[in-house]
Amino acid sequence: MKSPLLSLPGAVPGEGPDEGVAAHYGDLFREQRALADGSGFVDLSHRGVITVSGPDRLSWLHLLLTQHVSELPAGQATEALILSPHGHIEHALYIVDDGETTWAHVEPGTQGDLLAYLESMKFFYRVEIADRTEEFAVVHLPAGSIAEAPEGAAVRETPYGRDLFLPRADLESFAAASGPPAGALAYEALRVEAHRPRLGLETDHRTIPHELGLIGSAVHLHKGCYRGQETVARVENLGKPPRRLVFLHLDGSEVTLPGHGAPVRLASEGAAGRTLGFVTTSARHHELGPIALALVKRNVPVDAALIVDTTAAAQEVVVEP
Repeated sequence: MKSPLLSLPGAVPGEGPDEGVAAHYGDLFREQRALADGSGFVDLSHRGVITVSGPDRLSWLHLLLTQHVSELPAGQATEALILSPHGHIEHALYIVDDGETTWAHVEPGTQGDLLAYLESMKFFYRVEIADRTEEFAVVHLPAGSIAEAPEGAAVRETPYGRDLFLPRADLESFAAASGPPAGALAYEALRVEAHRPRLGLETDHRTIPHELGLIGSAVHLHKGCYRGQETVARVENLGKPPRRLVFLHLDGSEVTLPGHGAPVRLASEGAAGRTLGFVTTSARHHELGPIALALVKRNVPVDAALIVDTTAAAQEVVVEP
């Protein structure tokens, strides 16, 4: 979905998973500072939107998701995963129920596969599932924003801000009343600072929830069965995940940021040393400078000095080894 807000002054189109919305509007750090101060908004209209309605919607979703949602109160935000039979992360859903309909936004381009899976699991349940991406756009208001949500809009309120589900036809008028806009790069930098993983960046085909610190926030350990639960329970009760998410402070003297997949090694072994992990997301932060998230092997010492390619990297623990 290509956003009409790409016509706003200074808009530079995003790339990769954020293609279709603005990467920035001419001043990355100003946009970050505005979001950190609780002003402006972020256009996330490239994200997929799925709704589930019907009297059985919450009890049915409870059977499929990693999160406890059977008694989800109206207006309470949550997040959940769908796992493979082997416990690997396949989908991430950011959810709110308005009392009649469950709304979820998902990574751009994943809504088709998600819809197909949900349809295959309907059986005799009284639910209606719909891809609403062409009708509704997601907009993010940062924590502390005093902007009013349009009447009737579904709203996910989290510690990081509010996600609004707006009719696409209202996107431009909302932007005119709620500026200044901030691009996806500013939003991503604050996401990295908050250690929040993102499907497709912090995950690959073998990622399990424990590696990203998603137990509790997206995975409920004391609910009924769901696909992949055996792996979650086994790792929780008997072992440790093979990898762990870390936060990296990168050497600010480097001109370019490491890309997704850049190898992480021990500084003592140099650029020819063993690969211990890889960068998942890197960003330039308005206060912290160059930062990144990375997945590394669990047994990498928490005090080890690391390098990414040839860039020095100091790690902070996100997931305990």
